[in-house]
Amino acid sequence: MVLGYTMAKKADRLEAIREAHSLETETAHTDRMEDYLEVIYELIKKKGYATTIDISKYLNVSSPSVTKMVQKLDESGHLNYEKYRGIVLTEKGTSVAEGMHEKHNLLVEFLKMIGVKDDIANIDAEGIEHHLHPETLKKLEDFVKAAKKNISR
Repeated sequence: MVLGYTMAKKADRLEAIREAHSLETETAHTDRMEDYLEVIYELIKKKGYATTIDISKYLNVSSPSVTKMVQKLDESGHLNYEKYRGIVLTEKGTSVAEGMHEKHNLLVEFLKMIGVKDDIANIDAEGIEHHLHPETLKKLEDFVKAAKKNISR
């Protein structure tokens, strides 16, 4: 009986892996786009503007790669880009970037609550912020709020 249970568990796990990877390929370009939008958003908040050179530096990618992605984001309506003029996030792009910013902050806050150091929490949050289901994020947010409420009592 234990063998049958183990086989069923393995089959379920295999299906979960397949589903996660099919979602990953559907959203892989979106994850990268989100990274770009988040960096542009943070640069604009910090400096008042974002350049392709700055984006290249923070994402550790070549300038031609940045230009190509910025053009895609312009075509998709996430930003306005004019060569040699600058980058401006549209309402759509700002919304995505702010959402990523909030996810990141929530994850960092949770990781710090469980004892992870600030620098590591930021690195880990960056690594997982694109890969959590919205339902998981909502539960995590509820948990953090409840834990903060209990701490303040």
